[in-house]
Amino acid sequence: MRAPDVLAGLDPEQRAVATALSGPVCVIAGAGTGKTRAITHRIAHGVHTGAFDPRRTLAVTFTTRAAGEMRGRLRGLGAEGVQARTFHSAALRQARYFWPQITGSELPEISQSKLPIVGSAASRCRVPTDRTVLRDLASEIEWAKVSNVLPEAYVAAAEAAHRDVGGVDPESVARVYAAYEDLKTDRNVLDMEDILLAAVGLLSGHPGVAEAVRSQYHHFVVDEYQDVSPVQQKLLDLWLGERTDVCVVGDPAQTIYSFAGAQPDYLIRFPQRFPGATVVRLFRDYRSTPEVVGVANAVLRGARDAHAGVVLEAQRPPGPKPVFVEHADELAEAAWVADQIGKLVANGTPQREIAVLFRVNAQSEAYEQALADAGVAYVVRGAERFFDRGEVRQAAMLLRAAVRTADGAPDAPDAAAATAAVLSSAGWSPTPPAGG
Repeated sequence: MRAPDVLAGLDPEQRAVATALSGPVCVIAGAGTGKTRAITHRIAHGVHTGAFDPRRTLAVTFTTRAAGEMRGRLRGLGAEGVQARTFHSAALRQARYFWPQITGSELPEISQSKLPIVGSAASRCRVPTDRTVLRDLASEIEWAKVSNVLPEAYVAAAEAAHRDVGGVDPESVARVYAAYEDLKTDRNVLDMEDILLAAVGLLSGHPGVAEAVRSQYHHFVVDEYQDVSPVQQKLLDLWLGERTDVCVVGDPAQTIYSFAGAQPDYLIRFPQRFPGATVVRLFRDYRSTPEVVGVANAVLRGARDAHAGVVLEAQRPPGPKPVFVEHADELAEAAWVADQIGKLVANGTPQREIAVLFRVNAQSEAYEQALADAGVAYVVRGAERFFDRGEVRQAAMLLRAAVRTADGAPDAPDAAAATAAVLSSAGWSPTPPAGG
């Protein structure tokens, strides 16, 4: 594919991104505006014009799936050889290569899950070890590590950031965090955050390592930049050195990893950090109807840092107006949704054209139960069906066994107390996880 072909079909703003090949570039891209198209065409245009050496270009994103999609698009644009990786993948590759050279030993094994080690640390510190608390502790340790907060500094940092860990006080979290780090050292294992920290340590502490990495990569593209954490930003800074050949792309309204340390301020303040940076705003929404885009704009106007985002302009034909219905609680809402779906199906709407979207997987239970009660067949995408999950099947089995044991017993406890006792024995808690 020739360079002019790479630019064909881009809208004016996408074309501005694709032709901005030098110096720092900041792309503020609203939802559905074709940001991946813009940055992949930018990379391809740079390769075809000779501005970029594909072997010296690194595109970084946040998920393995997104990295794979980017590689596929780049191949289709004739830009083979460009590296597209997650931050963790790039850091792990560098750590595995340089760690033996610096330490004389292989990089320690990577732990596949924090929970077992967090559980041991919590037990050592006499902190509750039910499943919900352990998950909250694991998430909090992740936040602390990517925020460059050591165990001894955790209490002050947590209080400043108003962190809430499911009822566990900051002092106890700090003790579990310290014990967790000690246990990893004893077992000679690393977690996913250690991969980033190891790469940062190698580059910052050994000039030869930094020089080697900087000679390997000359041009950087960072997708979903609103989700970068302090340690990821530090790693990017070390990759760059004194250079400014970096293009960042993101939307401050779409930060989804703030619970894990992501800070959209890096995106918002990019032009201040790099005076003279090229800033392009993608605002043409190709995904949604004008009615949906209007609702999105209204919601975003009240958001924090709304001025830093974009006001979307719909490019699709008009569609039906969104309907807003309020309910007393989630169960009432789920029952109403199931009833509406039943009516749609009865009136001839194919079930494959109906979808229920929920914010977090924990909400699926209410909707699945309501759909089942209404006799509506459904398929769960992106997660297991609630009643097929291992922990739910285990709980159901324990409850059935308890019913058989207590059936007919004169001193059997009431149903609520019996249920709570059985589920507590399996590590369940009546306290909702922090953050809802």
